[in-house]
Amino acid sequence: MFSVRRYPVFLFVAACLILFFYYKPGPVPDVESIDEQTATEGTSRTKYKKLPEHYPVKSFHQLPTGDSKPIPRIQFDFPSNTQSSEQKERQKAVRDSFKHAWHGYKEHAWLKDELTPLSGSFSNPFGGWAATLIDSLDSLWMLDLKADFEEAVKAIDAVDFTSTDLPWINVFETTIRYLGGLLGAFDISGAQYPLLLKKAEEIGEVLYSAFDTPNRMPVTRWSWGHYLTNGKQQALSSSLVAEVGSLSIEFTRLSQLTGNPKYFDAVQRISDAFEKTQTKTMLPGLWPVVMNAEAVNFDGGNGFTLGGMADSVYEYLPKQYMMLGGHSDQSKKMYESAIEAANEHLFFRPMTKDGPNVLLSGDAQVGHFTGVELSNSSQHLTCFAGAMVGVGAKIFEREADLEIARRLVDGCIWAYENTETGIMPEIFSAVPCQSRKECPWNEALWHENLLPPIGPEAELSVEERIAARRLSPGFTDIRDRRYLLRPEAIESVFTLYRITGDKKLQDKAWTMFQQIEKWCHTDIGHAAITDVTSTNPAFMDKMESFWLAETLKYFYLIFSPPDLVSLDDYVLNTEAHPFRRPR
Repeated sequence: MFSVRRYPVFLFVAACLILFFYYKPGPVPDVESIDEQTATEGTSRTKYKKLPEHYPVKSFHQLPTGDSKPIPRIQFDFPSNTQSSEQKERQKAVRDSFKHAWHGYKEHAWLKDELTPLSGSFSNPFGGWAATLIDSLDSLWMLDLKADFEEAVKAIDAVDFTSTDLPWINVFETTIRYLGGLLGAFDISGAQYPLLLKKAEEIGEVLYSAFDTPNRMPVTRWSWGHYLTNGKQQALSSSLVAEVGSLSIEFTRLSQLTGNPKYFDAVQRISDAFEKTQTKTMLPGLWPVVMNAEAVNFDGGNGFTLGGMADSVYEYLPKQYMMLGGHSDQSKKMYESAIEAANEHLFFRPMTKDGPNVLLSGDAQVGHFTGVELSNSSQHLTCFAGAMVGVGAKIFEREADLEIARRLVDGCIWAYENTETGIMPEIFSAVPCQSRKECPWNEALWHENLLPPIGPEAELSVEERIAARRLSPGFTDIRDRRYLLRPEAIESVFTLYRITGDKKLQDKAWTMFQQIEKWCHTDIGHAAITDVTSTNPAFMDKMESFWLAETLKYFYLIFSPPDLVSLDDYVLNTEAHPFRRPR
């Protein structure tokens, strides 16, 4: 996903500046706050109302009908009574951590978007529609906090999705957090709470207005002010690919539950456009980070990644296949083309001192004369890839990919285990091996790949520079030392555990949880930290809603009985909201 959590990575700055400064039509969002826009009490509110469409759809794509096709099983065939007393104790520790953060939100930020865990206040970066509350609904149900769930469901009746303080709406974030949160809570609770579906349809109807463009591509950073003048809209000529291409499973599930085909139609048109262009990009099989949604082409994009601004496009391909009951080969073909390209051009083995044969997912730039050039940077955000590749290996019977999935998961575990705090940084670099099979440790090569000395570092020896930069063996640079309470690593550890049944992954998850709890716990919640390589990292006054929606949920589920949210029964969206798979 993209927002504060899905930010630029390497050489995409120029493209992103185009996106930020050229917003058409409507007012230009401020570049300093494109992902941190927030509202305060007392500011003027914009009131949405549905207007007649300028470009109405004449014929809707229809959902597939009939029983689902057989899809191979994902989960390991666990024996009965899988949960040991040790796992119960670990599960309880995660539940206690969740309760601590949830209580802080209730006390200090109820019905606001996010708790600020140091100042004891709140922020509203996502419309002021109680993002943390809605994002946490299905977590409350899974953790058997039913009284809190009931209280939260009653509270959302007062949330008005037609009114906001913000000048524009991020369609993607609104879809995955709000629409996904409501649909996931409706499904996991067995459709017992009609209000959840009613509110999902309310926000779905609002979001649908962003698709009223000549080519039916959405205006991803959508200005209500312009829309309410009855002005005609166009999709942006510079759009982030994840924000256009990662709406499929939420809109599909909304159509499945309401019987209204227009939501599925909206995302199927996007899927068709992506399919037509997949082999025509500068790196066939993959889509660049920036696309022209107005013209529906990718000609100008030469940066490719499974990280920020692109990740969930790929994540949703196998998930949409499952949500359509295996009836659409489109998603399967697109996934297989993408994973072949990613394995060839993005996945690399880093040189490690103790020799673990792991993989990381990097970034690539493509030049007309230079060809494909791998960047040796990796992001915490790319850690989702292990889960995606593992699920794809099972449902598409690509058994050889299971080894790739495990090595990707082990790569993120390696990055966690090699910092002072035991937590992976946001962005770091490593030495890429020339071969995935043989890669002996080479101290001199590591030193050669370090960034050149800067300023006073010129007087230091290599060893002194490494110490000053707090680099563990194998790390050549740490561009962003923060930890933002991210879920991607534990997401993949959990998923591979459910696929393989390997209990060692539970132990790895427990170590990760303990370190995060140690360094991020505050008096009223949990906070992001500034530097995972420090022995005394500073807190940031930020607790994203995905901390309760995703990170703690995955930690809880890995220690839970495997039939709790089975991957053969549910598809988890990119915010970890569970959608019931059709049968």
